[in-house]
Amino acid sequence: MDWWQTLIATCGGLLILWLGLLGALWLTGRRTHDPTSWQEGLRLLPDVIRLLRRLAADPDLPRGVRVRLGLLLGYLLLPFDLVPDFIPVLGYADDAIVVALALRAVVRRAGPDALARHWPGTPAGLATLHRLARLPAPDAPGTSNGGTR
Repeated sequence: MDWWQTLIATCGGLLILWLGLLGALWLTGRRTHDPTSWQEGLRLLPDVIRLLRRLAADPDLPRGVRVRLGLLLGYLLLPFDLVPDFIPVLGYADDAIVVALALRAVVRRAGPDALARHWPGTPAGLATLHRLARLPAPDAPGTSNGGTR
């Protein structure tokens, strides 16, 4: 019967971890008081997916960054999430929060010029992405695609 106790303890630990993550996502989502920011984020979604794919394929970026971006793309393509999509607000917010955290990590490691080089959308869209992910403001519109490393 010892294996049953181990199984129950493991499942209980995973449940507690999942509930803690759900609470953290809820608290992070509550910090965004502007409802239009989620709408802006949804409008940027196709460009963000292309950005993540381009960043993951960039051989100039460190391997660890590319691996994390590949895992992020895999997570976004999975049919199940940490928080099911039928839960109002949190269902879609978990994906946005995970992407924002990943982009912050990319900027810390590879620099904001990597985002600007690979951004497929408009300069205004890049500025919105920076604001939503709480990144430093991008360069002026004329220099956003011509950064050097």
